Amino acid sequence: MSDIVTERAGSVLDVSLNRPTKKNALTSNMYTTLAGLLDEADKDDGVRVVIVHGAGDSFTAGNDLQDFVKNPPAASDSPQDRLIGALVAFEKPLVAAVHGVAIGSGTTMLPHCDFVYAGEGAKFQMPFVNLALVPEFASSYSVPAQVGYLAAAELILLGLPFDARRAAELGLVTRVVADATVLATARETAQILAAKPAGALRASKRLLKRPAREAFAAAARAENQEFAARVRSAEAKEAFAAFFEKRRPDFTKVTDPAA
Repeated sequence: MSDIVTERAGSVLDVSLNRPTKKNALTSNMYTTLAGLLDEADKDDGVRVVIVHGAGDSFTAGNDLQDFVKNPPAASDSPQDRLIGALVAFEKPLVAAVHGVAIGSGTTMLPHCDFVYAGEGAKFQMPFVNLALVPEFASSYSVPAQVGYLAAAELILLGLPFDARRAAELGLVTRVVADATVLATARETAQILAAKPAGALRASKRLLKRPAREAFAAAARAENQEFAARVRSAEAKEAFAAFFEKRRPDFTKVTDPAA
């Protein structure tokens, strides 16, 4: 079965991340596939709205670390880079339905969405520093822009999990709803949007996003450069080894010339 499943309901494209036994952890192939789907949907006049959600009990646990270690992203033209570009360029309404865990890219892709509905049991986290990495998906710009610097520093530098209520307080989600209704709520909004004049909707989104588009792109370029260096660093090797060995990483003895 495909790791990403799509379904059309009229002019709404439903995109489901479909690795439920892995909490929909993202592989390089999934990044590439999702980027292609968004690019195609943006060009398809029959698609007016896209919904993204996860199968099983989670939205996505972020990167599949086994795949990630085998295929570390380069500074440019990586699968992750292609998805970031597709998200920044996407001109139609993008609706996310988040339940369970939304870790790493599962959180940082959300500022690129126009509507984010979170189940009351959803858990978010940006644990990049914990893994000796840096933020991605232009989140070094988008998160401070949405929540303010001090809150962004708490979320990114400490890398602690936070719940749906906190996400709503910070403005990272549109609304918190019952876990059982999160996807239905997203689909209801998608249907309302699909009935509106498509040209005016796209033009309005372009205007709303216009001040941030260049900043998103610049942040993503800078992050990609830093991320590619950090993922190959001694600190990252210790972090990944500790993850796979199910132990606490020890960074006190790591000498990292890339720091």
